[in-house]
Amino acid sequence: MRVLVTGGAGFIGSALVRYLVAEQGYEVLNVDKLTYAGNLASLKAIDNHAGYRFLKADICDRKTMAEAFASFRPDRVMHLAAESHVDRSITGAQDFVETNVMGTFSLLETARHYFAGLDAASRERFRFLHVSTDEVYGSLGDDGLFREDTPYDPSSPYSASKAASDHLAKAWQRTYQLPVVVSNCSNNYGPYHFPEKLIPLTILNALAGRELPVYGRGENIRDWLYVEDHARALDAIIARGRIGETYNVGGRNERRNIDVVRRICEVLDQRVPVSGSRQELIRFVTDRPGHDARYAIDATKLEDELGWRALETFDTGIEKTVDWYLQNAWWWEPLRQSYDGQRLGILPTAEAKAG
Repeated sequence: MRVLVTGGAGFIGSALVRYLVAEQGYEVLNVDKLTYAGNLASLKAIDNHAGYRFLKADICDRKTMAEAFASFRPDRVMHLAAESHVDRSITGAQDFVETNVMGTFSLLETARHYFAGLDAASRERFRFLHVSTDEVYGSLGDDGLFREDTPYDPSSPYSASKAASDHLAKAWQRTYQLPVVVSNCSNNYGPYHFPEKLIPLTILNALAGRELPVYGRGENIRDWLYVEDHARALDAIIARGRIGETYNVGGRNERRNIDVVRRICEVLDQRVPVSGSRQELIRFVTDRPGHDARYAIDATKLEDELGWRALETFDTGIEKTVDWYLQNAWWWEPLRQSYDGQRLGILPTAEAKAG
């Protein structure tokens, strides 16, 4: 099985590539532009594996992508390449539109032309998985779960760009019969997570004795999914999912942000004791614009149709994650040189503009 993965040097992408190569024995071509969040060190474990190869390329570059398809001849395409940080989208939306919308368009067109040239047996095997987010659905109230038929209601430039790319993927299946499947996942966490995100930022700041910023009062709720569980889900979806369908992937682990931060402090206090508690470092900061109150995924369709189950609870997954960061400073220390935990996504005030 030959699988072309876009964005395979990112957080979720690298977990997927490691799983496909090391555990499934697939041949994988990882295509990644290596922007700030792309890190080949995340693939060190399989770097010399015979079934793994890497191509530095931009998915918007149609010529290079067509050459990659022609030479590698994938049976499957798993599209994860995206700008993905909400805070960065608030102050730099253009990159999100170019990569997430136009990049997805470019890749779909490349795949369409490649698919058209395949023989009947190869066409029967070929699948294209577009990997997206639950943020396209907007914000839930106190009750209910996101289902595959939940109307889209994105709140940020990031989620709007992902919503647009989801619609493109579905349209290419309906119009051109490209065998597309779409997945929408809840918040991922685990090893190799870029340190601007809540969980790794909290772990590393707490280790360093620095303040732990929490937006608003920390009441925002997310459904946390261990990244290795997600990798298994994506492989199941592209292998057995029905063409034209969407599958939601969630861990059934709803937690308020403040409770996530407190739990990390508890685990660290057990692993690396200090005087007092690291919870004393928590500082509430001005909330992000358009911050959705609650996300929660109903993964029943994925569980019932494809037999997938999350193996990690939040408690087991967060302990594994904290332990990984404690044991792998070689990976995250270089990243802290370029990103030291500063707040992102702050819009300039009227006073600052006038000045």
